[in-house]
Amino acid sequence: MQQPHRRPPSKSASRRDFVIAFACGGLVATMVGASFAAVPFYNWFCRTTGYGGTTQRAEAAPKHITDRVITVYFDSNVAAGLPWQFQPERRTIDVKLGQVVTIYYKVINEAARVTTGQAAYNVNPTTTGIYFEKINCFCFTQQTLKPGETRDMAVVFYVDPKLAADSEQDGTKMITLSYTFYPAKAPEQPVAAGGAPSGGGG
Repeated sequence: MQQPHRRPPSKSASRRDFVIAFACGGLVATMVGASFAAVPFYNWFCRTTGYGGTTQRAEAAPKHITDRVITVYFDSNVAAGLPWQFQPERRTIDVKLGQVVTIYYKVINEAARVTTGQAAYNVNPTTTGIYFEKINCFCFTQQTLKPGETRDMAVVFYVDPKLAADSEQDGTKMITLSYTFYPAKAPEQPVAAGGAPSGGGG
Protein backbone atom coordinates (compact mmCIF):
# COMPACT_ATOMS: atom_id res chain seq x y z
CA MET A 1 0.00 0.00 0.00
CA GLN A 2 1.44 3.32 -1.00
CA GLN A 3 2.19 5.67 1.94
CA PRO A 4 0.77 9.19 1.69
CA HIS A 5 3.37 11.73 0.70
CA ARG A 6 4.33 14.11 3.56
CA ARG A 7 4.86 17.72 2.72
CA PRO A 8 7.95 19.34 4.25
CA PRO A 9 7.20 21.97 6.92
CA SER A 10 6.70 25.42 5.57
CA LYS A 11 9.12 28.22 6.32
CA SER A 12 6.51 29.97 8.45
CA ALA A 13 5.98 26.85 10.60
CA SER A 14 9.73 26.43 11.11
CA ARG A 15 10.07 30.06 12.05
CA ARG A 16 7.18 29.72 14.53
CA ASP A 17 8.79 26.67 16.15
CA PHE A 18 12.10 28.52 16.45
CA VAL A 19 10.44 31.52 18.10
CA ILE A 20 8.61 29.27 20.60
CA ALA A 21 11.79 27.38 21.46
CA PHE A 22 13.74 30.63 21.86
CA ALA A 23 11.03 32.11 24.10
CA CYS A 24 10.95 28.98 26.29
CA GLY A 25 14.73 29.02 26.60
CA GLY A 26 14.69 32.68 27.52
CA LEU A 27 12.02 32.10 30.15
CA VAL A 28 14.04 29.31 31.77
CA ALA A 29 17.18 31.44 31.76
CA THR A 30 15.27 34.34 33.31
CA MET A 31 13.86 32.12 36.07
CA VAL A 32 17.29 30.70 36.89
CA GLY A 33 18.81 34.17 36.95
CA ALA A 34 16.00 35.45 39.14
CA SER A 35 16.55 32.67 41.68
CA PHE A 36 20.21 33.67 42.08
CA ALA A 37 19.32 37.37 42.32
CA ALA A 38 16.48 36.88 44.80
CA VAL A 39 18.58 36.90 47.99
CA PRO A 40 20.68 40.02 47.27
CA PHE A 41 17.59 41.80 45.94
CA TYR A 42 15.65 40.89 49.09
CA ASN A 43 18.50 42.14 51.30
CA TRP A 44 18.67 45.40 49.33
CA PHE A 45 14.90 45.79 49.55
CA CYS A 46 14.92 45.27 53.33
CA ARG A 47 17.74 47.76 53.87
CA THR A 48 16.09 50.34 51.66
CA THR A 49 12.58 50.08 53.08
CA GLY A 50 13.21 48.82 56.62
CA TYR A 51 10.94 45.87 55.79
CA GLY A 52 10.66 43.33 58.61
CA GLY A 53 12.39 45.66 61.04
CA THR A 54 15.65 45.72 59.10
CA THR A 55 17.76 48.61 60.35
CA GLN A 56 19.71 51.03 58.17
CA ARG A 57 23.46 51.61 57.96
CA ALA A 58 24.69 55.19 58.29
CA GLU A 59 28.11 56.69 57.60
CA ALA A 60 27.83 59.72 59.89
CA ALA A 61 25.71 61.39 62.55
CA PRO A 62 22.66 63.45 61.57
CA LYS A 63 22.89 67.23 61.46
CA HIS A 64 20.33 67.98 64.18
CA ILE A 65 18.77 66.56 67.33
CA THR A 66 15.11 66.98 68.28
CA ASP A 67 13.48 67.11 71.72
CA ARG A 68 11.38 64.00 71.16
CA VAL A 69 12.60 61.08 73.27
CA ILE A 70 12.38 57.39 72.39
CA THR A 71 13.18 54.54 74.76
CA VAL A 72 15.34 51.86 73.14
CA TYR A 73 15.16 48.37 74.65
CA PHE A 74 18.05 45.98 74.00
CA ASP A 75 17.21 42.31 73.51
CA SER A 76 19.75 39.47 73.29
CA ASN A 77 19.36 35.84 72.22
CA VAL A 78 21.61 32.87 71.37
CA ALA A 79 20.47 30.12 69.01
CA ALA A 80 20.82 26.45 69.88
CA GLY A 81 24.25 25.02 69.15
CA LEU A 82 26.25 28.10 70.17
CA PRO A 83 27.53 27.87 73.79
CA TRP A 84 27.68 31.60 74.47
CA GLN A 85 26.42 33.98 77.10
CA PHE A 86 25.24 37.18 75.43
CA GLN A 87 23.72 40.25 77.03
CA PRO A 88 23.71 44.06 76.82
CA GLU A 89 25.40 46.28 79.40
CA ARG A 90 21.97 47.80 80.04
CA ARG A 91 18.45 46.92 78.95
CA THR A 92 17.03 50.35 78.16
CA ILE A 93 18.18 53.84 77.31
CA ASP A 94 16.28 57.05 76.55
CA VAL A 95 17.54 58.84 73.44
CA LYS A 96 16.53 61.96 71.58
CA LEU A 97 15.88 61.67 67.86
CA GLY A 98 19.18 62.31 66.10
CA GLN A 99 21.30 61.66 69.23
CA VAL A 100 24.21 59.30 68.56
CA VAL A 101 24.48 56.61 71.24
CA THR A 102 27.07 53.90 71.94
CA ILE A 103 26.13 50.85 73.96
CA TYR A 104 27.97 47.57 74.53
CA TYR A 105 26.98 43.94 74.46
CA LYS A 106 29.09 41.35 76.27
CA VAL A 107 29.59 37.84 74.96
CA ILE A 108 31.33 34.91 76.67
CA ASN A 109 32.35 31.67 74.98
CA GLU A 110 31.52 28.98 77.53
CA ALA A 111 32.88 26.14 75.40
CA ALA A 112 36.30 24.49 75.74
CA ARG A 113 36.90 25.09 72.04
CA VAL A 114 37.05 27.95 69.59
CA THR A 115 33.56 28.91 68.40
CA THR A 116 32.27 31.36 65.80
CA GLY A 117 28.94 33.13 65.58
CA GLN A 118 27.23 35.86 63.62
CA ALA A 119 24.34 38.01 64.75
CA ALA A 120 21.07 38.62 62.97
CA TYR A 121 19.09 41.65 64.06
CA ASN A 122 15.87 43.60 63.69
CA VAL A 123 13.81 46.21 65.46
CA ASN A 124 10.26 46.29 66.70
CA PRO A 125 7.89 47.89 65.78
CA THR A 126 9.06 46.75 62.37
CA THR A 127 7.88 50.01 60.78
CA THR A 128 10.64 51.86 62.66
CA GLY A 129 13.39 49.91 60.91
CA ILE A 130 13.79 52.55 58.22
CA TYR A 131 14.54 55.16 60.92
CA PHE A 132 16.97 53.13 63.03
CA GLU A 133 20.45 53.98 61.76
CA LYS A 134 23.59 52.07 62.75
CA ILE A 135 26.99 53.69 62.36
CA ASN A 136 28.89 50.73 63.79
CA CYS A 137 27.72 47.24 64.76
CA PHE A 138 29.29 43.86 65.58
CA CYS A 139 26.61 42.17 63.46
CA PHE A 140 28.36 43.15 60.23
CA THR A 141 31.14 40.56 60.77
CA GLN A 142 31.55 37.07 62.21
CA GLN A 143 32.82 36.83 65.78
CA THR A 144 35.34 34.10 66.65
CA LEU A 145 36.05 33.50 70.34
CA LYS A 146 38.68 31.35 72.04
CA PRO A 147 37.66 28.99 74.87
CA GLY A 148 36.42 31.08 77.79
CA GLU A 149 37.02 34.38 75.96
CA THR A 150 34.96 37.43 76.89
CA ARG A 151 34.41 40.25 74.42
CA ASP A 152 32.70 43.64 74.66
CA MET A 153 31.12 44.67 71.36
CA ALA A 154 29.90 48.16 70.55
CA VAL A 155 26.78 49.31 68.75
CA VAL A 156 26.74 52.95 67.62
CA PHE A 157 23.35 54.15 66.44
CA TYR A 158 20.78 56.91 66.30
CA VAL A 159 17.07 57.18 65.57
CA ASP A 160 16.53 59.36 62.51
CA PRO A 161 14.75 62.67 63.26
CA LYS A 162 12.60 61.98 60.19
CA LEU A 163 10.59 59.60 62.39
CA ALA A 164 8.91 62.67 63.93
CA ALA A 165 7.44 63.60 60.54
CA ASP A 166 5.84 60.16 60.07
CA SER A 167 2.30 60.33 61.40
CA GLU A 168 2.23 56.53 61.75
CA GLN A 169 4.92 56.85 64.44
CA ASP A 170 3.12 59.43 66.56
CA GLY A 171 2.36 56.83 69.21
CA THR A 172 5.79 55.17 69.17
CA LYS A 173 7.48 55.52 72.52
CA MET A 174 9.75 52.46 72.53
CA ILE A 175 11.87 50.64 69.95
CA THR A 176 13.27 47.18 70.68
CA LEU A 177 16.65 46.39 69.11
CA SER A 178 16.95 42.61 69.05
CA TYR A 179 20.01 40.47 68.29
CA THR A 180 20.29 36.71 67.92
CA PHE A 181 23.67 35.03 67.55
CA TYR A 182 23.76 31.92 65.36
CA PRO A 183 26.57 29.37 64.97
CA ALA A 184 28.79 30.05 61.98
CA LYS A 185 31.60 28.16 60.33
CA ALA A 186 34.94 29.65 61.30
CA PRO A 187 36.89 31.09 58.35
CA GLU A 188 39.84 28.97 57.30
CA GLN A 189 43.24 30.25 58.35
CA PRO A 190 45.53 31.24 55.46
CA VAL A 191 48.41 28.84 54.80
CA ALA A 192 51.91 30.32 54.79
CA ALA A 193 53.82 30.44 51.50
CA GLY A 194 55.22 27.06 50.60
CA GLY A 195 52.44 25.23 52.42
CA ALA A 196 54.41 24.68 55.63
CA PRO A 197 53.50 26.28 58.96
CA SER A 198 55.80 29.05 60.09
CA GLY A 199 58.22 28.21 62.85
CA GLY A 200 58.25 29.83 66.27
CA GLY A 201 61.30 32.08 66.11
CA GLY A 202 62.96 33.47 69.23
